[in-house]
Amino acid sequence: MRIPPPDGSRDPRTEDPTNVWFVHLIGRILLPVALRVRISANAVSVAGFALGAAAACCDFHWRQSGYATIGFLLAIAWLIADGLDGMIARATASASALGRLLDGICDHGVFILLYCALAASIGTAGAWLLAVGAGLVHAVQATLYEGERTRFHRRIAGDAGTFAAPGQASDGLTRLYDSVAGSLDRLAEPFDRRLARSADPGAVGRAYGNRAWRPLRLLSLLSNNMRVLLIYAACLAGDVRWFWRIELVPLSVIAVWGIAWHRRVEAGLVGEGTG
Repeated sequence: MRIPPPDGSRDPRTEDPTNVWFVHLIGRILLPVALRVRISANAVSVAGFALGAAAACCDFHWRQSGYATIGFLLAIAWLIADGLDGMIARATASASALGRLLDGICDHGVFILLYCALAASIGTAGAWLLAVGAGLVHAVQATLYEGERTRFHRRIAGDAGTFAAPGQASDGLTRLYDSVAGSLDRLAEPFDRRLARSADPGAVGRAYGNRAWRPLRLLSLLSNNMRVLLIYAACLAGDVRWFWRIELVPLSVIAVWGIAWHRRVEAGLVGEGTG
């Protein structure tokens, strides 16, 4: 059977190698089968959530021989389904706002179940506090990573994006949230404006991509794949709390360093007047 080529939705230079060489490769092998049986992208998202929930049930028993490995294999199956649903949506031109929302809910839902299962397996207040803290940090990291990755793929296509006016929310709390949430967009905006003014946005986008893929590759350590691997490693090490500690400190350092590196690349290109 001929494996379909990548659909070009992601630049392989920025991808986690486990995605390029395994998770998405398996998804591309399964894609023709999924298209033949006419399974929808949303159905695959829901099936992936079920696999992730089963992984969480196994991880609750991680101290018992074999359960951590079964949970790890089920989590890998969830990762494959998580990539396959997008492939189906693009191949059938059925991508929708509802599908994106469902995919996001399933992704976050699986990790909530995994964190809760691990915390419940320990059963102490300290474990729950660590799990909640790591979960909140995870949510921030994931949002920042997705924003940086979306920005990168838009730019290498020569798309400068849009420049929204500051929010005019009536209450102070919403204005504060909008200010924080949009802070990275404002820091990244000088390069987008440079790209928008360029006579050859495609050339500028290519020059940007040739430099910016490195910080994006570093940020790929924040991917779901890495967290699944870290959970399994912590189970094998005999203390799942190590996963949350890594989430809180080393992965946060990677997020800060990778985003700062990305901004430095942008500033260098703006200073050079590329394009």
